[in-house]
Amino acid sequence: MLILLSASHKNSTFDVLEKLSVGGGSSATRMVEQHGPLSGAVVVATCNRFEAYLDLDEPYGVSPLPAVYAAIEAVSASTGITEDTLRDNLTLVHGNGVAEHLFAVTSGLESVVVGEVEIAGQVRRALEQARANGTTSPELERLFQRASQTSRGVKNRTGIGSAGRSIVRLALELAESRVSDWSSARVLLVGTGRYAGASLAALRDRGAENVRVYSPSGRAVGFATSHGIEAVPPADFAAEVARADVVVTCTLRDDHVIDAALITRGRAEIGTDPFAIAGATADAPARLCPADSGPEAPPQLIIDLGLPRNVAPDVTLVPGVELLDLETISIHAPLEELNATTEAREIVGKAARKFSDVAEEQSLTPAVVALRSYVFELRDAEIARARSRGDSSEATESALRHLAGVLLHTPMVRARDLARAGEQDAYLGGLDALFGIDVTLPAAGAADAAGTGSIAS
Repeated sequence: MLILLSASHKNSTFDVLEKLSVGGGSSATRMVEQHGPLSGAVVVATCNRFEAYLDLDEPYGVSPLPAVYAAIEAVSASTGITEDTLRDNLTLVHGNGVAEHLFAVTSGLESVVVGEVEIAGQVRRALEQARANGTTSPELERLFQRASQTSRGVKNRTGIGSAGRSIVRLALELAESRVSDWSSARVLLVGTGRYAGASLAALRDRGAENVRVYSPSGRAVGFATSHGIEAVPPADFAAEVARADVVVTCTLRDDHVIDAALITRGRAEIGTDPFAIAGATADAPARLCPADSGPEAPPQLIIDLGLPRNVAPDVTLVPGVELLDLETISIHAPLEELNATTEAREIVGKAARKFSDVAEEQSLTPAVVALRSYVFELRDAEIARARSRGDSSEATESALRHLAGVLLHTPMVRARDLARAGEQDAYLGGLDALFGIDVTLPAAGAADAAGTGSIAS
């Protein structure tokens, strides 16, 4: 049985998502170790999303709640978030809905910015991490591989993602009202990770020419050299933050890279009066972007794309500083209905149904194997009996083998049809009534009816 525990910008707070992004990714191993029936776990943890995909190896019809509670306990231990808070912020999905949800997520249809291109790579890396940790399973492998295939199909056959939609590009669109001329703006990029390259490309698309990079981990020189920009040494970081018209942070750190104290120190180093900024006063030190800049020059803008946050909230207390963070970006994200194409949703739905059909057919495999074994035993017994009577001709043996195959054809077709219709019990009952074959199905796969809901305490 496939189970999903999901928290995203749609159903959870950013404070909870921030904590999940720090420790949640390491919880898969703990989940599998703490609950024996869990045969696999893959965790996708990004700046706007936490999802735990679980493969529960339990007999058909067994409640998944014990596994859900064990998974929540593991996430709580890894993140420090209370179990009650997790239950309030996680949504449970099971059955057919798991595949459709992951396929939509991987295709960018559930992102803050519909069609964003980064999520497919994040999902792929989550599977790779599960493989490295030994927490994946054959069913989870099949699920995630089909998700990647579906994402490529959506990208190739629809306009979703064709404009390079991403959190980075949406943030810069929201910043347009603050930057009158990107070509003359002094921009500081903080971080050299996955988002840094996308951020630099988006900045250049808007005409930014004066871009510098700083890396808390010391990788600025390498990044700057490969991208043709200037690296900022650690000793100059505070001053460079103070000089920048726009600061874009996108680094993977658990602590704040920029705070009010650093900006104040940087301004002191370059001799800038913190209050000598157009439009800023001690009583009205900062505003959230986007907002009217008024007739004066625009204030300094800091765009925080990190989760955990790269920038301390207290920077908004520094006169003239405006902060645009992920929570603000999500508020201004385009509505899904205006962006997701019908064709993309249809591709995802069709792929999910195909995935479930395969799982449903496989659910009766033990019964089909048992029937084949039963028929083949009868066939072999008849061949042996014919030989004992002196009939050892190849024609007789071939006829018996052909007859066995003909007899099995219809039951095998019916197994597929009944499984797809969710009528496995009817097939099992028929085998027992007609042949005395008693089969107990193993854990249900993706074939159960879809379900989504809150988690009971």
